[in-house]
Amino acid sequence: MESFTSWDGTELAYRVVGSGPPLVCIPGGPGQTVEYLGELGGLTRSRTLILLDNRGTGASGVPADPTTYRVDRLVDDVEALRQHLGLDRMDLFGHSASGGICLLYAARHPARLDHLVLVAPSLRVVGLPSDLDVDRVLAARAHEPWHATAVAALHAEPTTPEEQQRYRWEAAPLLYGRWSPAAQAQAAAEPAQFAPAATDGFYAGFAPDPALPARLAEFTAPTLLLAGEHDIWPTAAAVRQLATLLRSHELVVQPEGGHFPWVDDPAAFAASVEAFLAG
Repeated sequence: MESFTSWDGTELAYRVVGSGPPLVCIPGGPGQTVEYLGELGGLTRSRTLILLDNRGTGASGVPADPTTYRVDRLVDDVEALRQHLGLDRMDLFGHSASGGICLLYAARHPARLDHLVLVAPSLRVVGLPSDLDVDRVLAARAHEPWHATAVAALHAEPTTPEEQQRYRWEAAPLLYGRWSPAAQAQAAAEPAQFAPAATDGFYAGFAPDPALPARLAEFTAPTLLLAGEHDIWPTAAAVRQLATLLRSHELVVQPEGGHFPWVDDPAAFAASVEAFLAG
């Protein structure tokens, strides 16, 4: 791991893997260490991945001020990383919760981006619902042997941390296009990858800025929106709503993909991202 000092003195860690032009990668969760991104389905063959651990997660330091865990404050860490890397402009990748960080970065620093890649992005920062058409998505998988247990766990209300972990595991198949050994291994590793303070602080005190959609409409860098056909948060239908806010975008719905499409079909995922970045 390498490290740098961010704007407020917090030491942040990042990992560099692969070869080719850099792609700066911000993890989601929120509050999850970047290790869950792995090598993004083999993107390391064509790209040098700069994999950041957000503050308070993984190998990065804990900030003195917990309000800096908030999604809009994390934008400053992305900008500090860009400056540390010496990049005048960069390609930026966000997944899930970090899609919100990247959208806010695009609105605040549009001249610093060549390409933006958003995979299963959280839509909370733009005030859009992420569960549009979710009942249809769930019903389409009713034939799966785990379906009834997973849906019940999804809607359960845990009363203890132990129950929360059990329900999370039982619902996990809904986050993947295929409940394969690779998906099960990733889901099993997740509980140890989260930093509760970073998770809890991500949206604490945050309210969407009503002016953000108008600023995003002025953002001109090419943007890839990649959704999984079976994802429930956000659904592909919800990501299509985000697409209406962006001027220059490409929308890809990965067949039989879930919330982690590089796990479901690494080759298809990498091909979509590589083709977009090469365009």
